[in-house]
Amino acid sequence: MPHRADPFLEPGAMVRHPGAADWGLGQVQSVAGARVTVNFEHAGKQVIDCAVVRLIYVGDDPRVL
Repeated sequence: MPHRADPFLEPGAMVRHPGAADWGLGQVQSVAGARVTVNFEHAGKQVIDCAVVRLIYVGDDPRVL
């Protein structure tokens, strides 16, 4: 079974990369399976493999009730 990104990651979500704080704030552009395209303020558009990296939500985390 192929790995899928966090189901709450959707276009428009604001995130940070846990291993690249200098990339700044990022906005999810698209999600395709485990691949999430994020536009970061200091690193531009990056494709993140969510099978390897768990992005950090900025603001309210929709996974927490």
